[in-house]
Amino acid sequence: MSRLLRDAGREHVVLERRTSLGGGWQDRWEAFRLVTPNWTATVPGFGYRGDEPDGFMRRDDVIDHWRAYADAINAPVELDTDVTRLTIRRAGRPGFLLETTTGALEAREVIVAAGGFQTPRIPGSGAGFSSRIHQLHSHQYRRPADLPDGAVLLVGSGQTGVQLAEELQAAGRTVYLSVGHCGRLPRRYRDRDMFWWLRQLIVDGPAVGAGIPTVDQLPDPRMRFACNPHLSGHDGGHETNLRRFAASGIRLVGRFEAADGTRARFAADLATNLGYADRFFADRFRGLCETFVERIGIDLPPYSEEPFEHEPAEVTELDLAAEGISTVLWTSGYRLAFDWIELPIFEESGMPIHRRGVTDVPGLTFIGLPWQHGMGSANMIAFVKDAEYLAGRW
Repeated sequence: MSRLLRDAGREHVVLERRTSLGGGWQDRWEAFRLVTPNWTATVPGFGYRGDEPDGFMRRDDVIDHWRAYADAINAPVELDTDVTRLTIRRAGRPGFLLETTTGALEAREVIVAAGGFQTPRIPGSGAGFSSRIHQLHSHQYRRPADLPDGAVLLVGSGQTGVQLAEELQAAGRTVYLSVGHCGRLPRRYRDRDMFWWLRQLIVDGPAVGAGIPTVDQLPDPRMRFACNPHLSGHDGGHETNLRRFAASGIRLVGRFEAADGTRARFAADLATNLGYADRFFADRFRGLCETFVERIGIDLPPYSEEPFEHEPAEVTELDLAAEGISTVLWTSGYRLAFDWIELPIFEESGMPIHRRGVTDVPGLTFIGLPWQHGMGSANMIAFVKDAEYLAGRW
């Protein structure tokens, strides 16, 4: 957004609450890698600078990449400036008043670029665990050695959950994984990385009738908050099949429901959730991919997948003490936190009411929200399209 504002000759400032650039990437664990290939970290005028475009950047490389971009465009960043309150400017004057940790600021327009992964989300039902059980969110997790000795229960089977389950198992920990309603995707389909397909379907797919649905085409608005389908960028990038996890020794349970001391209860939905994960790609994307190939007229090798038949037992209760589980690691995602914006523009879910990032308050827009326009709005696949749409309104 800063680059587009600069190109349009618009005076602006970028406020960053941290003492260094790098955003939420700085909150990720030590061994974090992108799930998206390195070539996706490309914006107009600034491409991926390394020699592994099909690799998956480490956390610190991602941070360095976007810091270098800020330098390249000479972004007018004010660090260590936390916006604590946003209101309409008084006395009939158009624009906004921002209260920050470095003083007040007035602006004619405000673009909220805080994304959608702001505050760690831990279900209230987790409060029932005994104080003897160490609890933390993936936001605080850095490395296996930091955790107390013993087995680990991870709650959440999205991208973070499956990657940390593998990391902890590789470190010699006994791992339990509470499986929710998350899909899985193949790492590669017909000799192309899955994110190649997603970009094609988002950017070029609509023109040939093979586009991923946009937010206004979702059958249920709650789908905006669904977990990201699980994949991994570790070890050169690979698929994460939960049935294979179970066969390798990771112990799967259903969706977490409640805690009582050292006991945890789970829904009897493990088989249902595994079935959903298995069907996800075929139900949501495979038909679109095949339509795209046919209508674009490209020749790609066929795809085959050997089904992996493994049905783990359904477990609805665990005695953590008896199982040697010392830690509950919440890989349950994030929630929106816009309580500092004192304007009546929010749904009960915390999502701002908007149309492609544009609110009913003149001059107030958002960028990087989950499903702001489509599936790629909150990741590196399509946020550029959303930014260019907002810039086109100036």
